[in-house]
Amino acid sequence: MRINRSISLLLAAPLALLGACSQESPPVAEEPAVEPPAAETSVASAPETETLEAQLEARVAKFKEMAPPERIAVAENAISEVADSGILDRAINLGDKAPDFTLPDALGNSVSLYEQLAKGPIILTWYRGSWCPYCNIQLHDYQKSLADINAAGAQLMAVSPELADSALSWKEKNELDFIVLSDVGNEVAREYGIVYRIPKGIEGGYVAGGRNDLTKYNGDDSLELPLAVTYVIGTNGTIEYAFVDADYRKRAETSEVVEFVKQFAAESE
Repeated sequence: MRINRSISLLLAAPLALLGACSQESPPVAEEPAVEPPAAETSVASAPETETLEAQLEARVAKFKEMAPPERIAVAENAISEVADSGILDRAINLGDKAPDFTLPDALGNSVSLYEQLAKGPIILTWYRGSWCPYCNIQLHDYQKSLADINAAGAQLMAVSPELADSALSWKEKNELDFIVLSDVGNEVAREYGIVYRIPKGIEGGYVAGGRNDLTKYNGDDSLELPLAVTYVIGTNGTIEYAFVDADYRKRAETSEVVEFVKQFAAESE
C-alpha cells in the first residue's frame, strides 16, 4: 500500500516566516516581533485529541492576527518563490528508492538509514530547526504517538541542518525519545532534492542580527533550509508514503502517518 500526500501550494495562506521584511522596511532586528520565539511556543497545552492540523492552523491564525499586511505580502511572495523554483518536482517522492545515509545523532553517534531499516520501517521527517515553532508543534505531536509507532515495529527519525550541539540541547529540553539527526550543510537533504535557499525578501531574518541567525544554529551562511517533508520507508528502501509541500506550515497529519504505518506493517507480515 502506497500513499502520495504531495500537496500543491496554497498561495492564499500567508507564510509565517520569522523576521520577514520588505526592502523598504527597517532592518529586521529593529522591527517589532510578530511571533514569540520558538521556546515560548505553548505545545503541551494542546488537547490530546486536537489534530496536528488544528494546532498548526491556530499558530497561523495567531501570525495573521499580529502581522501587518505588508509583512504578509512579503511572505506570500516568498512562498511563491519556493514553489516556482521547481523543488516539488525535484524532491524524492512516492515509489522512489530512498538514498542511504549515515548522520550523527544528538549524542554524536553515527546512525545509518539502511541499518535501521533492517529493524523495520522508518518514518523519516525533516524539520527546519529548533527555532521553528511549527516544527516544535509537529515533533511534540509525534512524541505523543511514539508508543503506537514503535508498537507497529517502526521507528521515527527526525533530521535538520542544525549542529549536533543545538540538536542535543533542544532534544533534552523537549524530552523527545526518538532519533534526532544532524545534517550539517543539508548534504543528505540535497540528495533527497528538498533543499531551497531562503528568498531574498525575507533573508534578513535569518542572518546575524535577525530573529533566527542560521549561522549560529547551522554553522554556515548558506541560508538554505529543507522542506518539511515526511516519508515512510519500507525495509527494502522504497518510499511507501510521501508528504511533500512547499508551505512549511503544512505537515503530514500525525494520526494519518501512524495509521499508515500500522496498516503497512500488518500487510507486510
